[in-house]
Amino acid sequence: MKLYAVQLCSSSSLETNLAMLRQVMAPLSEVSGPKLVVLPECVMSFDGEPDAMATLSEPLGEGSMQRALSQLAQEHRCTLVAGTIPIHAPDGRFYASCLVFDDTGRRIGHYNKLHLFDVDVADGVGRYRESDTTAPGQHVEVIDTPLGKLGIAVCYDVRFPELFRAMVANGAQIIALPSAFTQVTGEAHWQPLLQARAIENQCYLIAANQGGTHDHGRMTWGQSMIVSPWGEVLAQAQQSPSMVMASFDADKIHQIRQQMPTQQHIRMPITAAQLKK
Repeated sequence: MKLYAVQLCSSSSLETNLAMLRQVMAPLSEVSGPKLVVLPECVMSFDGEPDAMATLSEPLGEGSMQRALSQLAQEHRCTLVAGTIPIHAPDGRFYASCLVFDDTGRRIGHYNKLHLFDVDVADGVGRYRESDTTAPGQHVEVIDTPLGKLGIAVCYDVRFPELFRAMVANGAQIIALPSAFTQVTGEAHWQPLLQARAIENQCYLIAANQGGTHDHGRMTWGQSMIVSPWGEVLAQAQQSPSMVMASFDADKIHQIRQQMPTQQHIRMPITAAQLKK
């Protein structure tokens, strides 16, 4: 059973990004058996005009982006964590939605990014205010897959360990993290955050990041990686576009959790219900 993280340097062009995805994912057609593939945040469009994402946003269950991603999952017979795309929100903004498709192309999961990146960063952009256009999600998502129970988080979510604790409390063995970490924050914190979330929750973590200089000059960190439940970096991307792979071992999760039963020692439990308040 295989885990894959796809790294891209997405542009503002849907057609270009989809063509790049098809090229990077092409080797999957030769791989048999269960496979879980994670795409980066803003996979279909990134760093376009200020209102581009709102213009592209689709109703949940309809639209060309969703059809294309569903088809990719079906073509490659994989469980596909389809990065994020903009999905209509009731207040006129959009959700940064991570849709999960099974190997027939059927949508089996749907997570809206909970924590929005309203931060000042010492880079070429300087000021990020995701909440101006993006509505926050309201739920924790854990999905049954052929490899095990899968939790979903997106980018900035990685700085909020209570979300990850809630996913594991709801059975997560693997956590997917589509991301578009800036170069500045990625260089400082990307790897230690990923390893910390994997270690403290004793789960596999698949982090698929944007990497490179994008259309309007935004720079993302890259270094997409797969981390073991013991915190080992099993695979990491060196360049964009690319795809890295590691094997999934459910027995390793069981062994680590049995030898060091930290989940049983929690004195301040966090549940999904608490996060909804």
